[in-house]
Amino acid sequence: MNESLLKKEFKESDVQRVRNLVNKDFTAKTKSQTGYQKAYQRHEEGDIWEESGKTWTIKNGVKQNITKLDSAKKAIRLPLTCPKCGGSMKHHLAKKMYNIHGFCFDPCTIEYEASLKKAGLYEQYEKRMMNGNISGFIQDVENWVIESLSESSSFVTEQGDKEDWGGMSKEYKDKVMKDLQDYLNVFRKHIS
Repeated sequence: MNESLLKKEFKESDVQRVRNLVNKDFTAKTKSQTGYQKAYQRHEEGDIWEESGKTWTIKNGVKQNITKLDSAKKAIRLPLTCPKCGGSMKHHLAKKMYNIHGFCFDPCTIEYEASLKKAGLYEQYEKRMMNGNISGFIQDVENWVIESLSESSSFVTEQGDKEDWGGMSKEYKDKVMKDLQDYLNVFRKHIS
């Protein structure tokens, strides 16, 4: 009665696994599988493609998402060195001058303004810079008044009731807009 104590049936994958272990091939597969695999696309430096609803590129060997804010990020980014002279951008006025002129404060902006003084063009340059600041101020004031006039004067209480707290009449809003335009026209005359 020499019956085998082992009455288990081995599957083909079990037999293949033992063969792999005997042959010291520890990474070999024991089963064949099928399924879906996305086609891989190789992209090079500078390529731009769309994937999963996003736009991608490769910059300096790194896959990066292209967003709507990339131009804004680039605009506020300050380089470590001046693009004109290669000097440091550590001066406290470097960022301001870089945003205006595209180069550092010391020595590039100083030399630029000195050359304008030599050529007799500094007063015109100074007036243009001041007028640019005033124009920005005028635009800010105008936007603030328009936004203030368009705000709603109704509020929702904690109970969920809507309360109207009066607000401004159309005549009053028209008068404020007319006064604003008169006020801003005085500024505009001085910068012309």
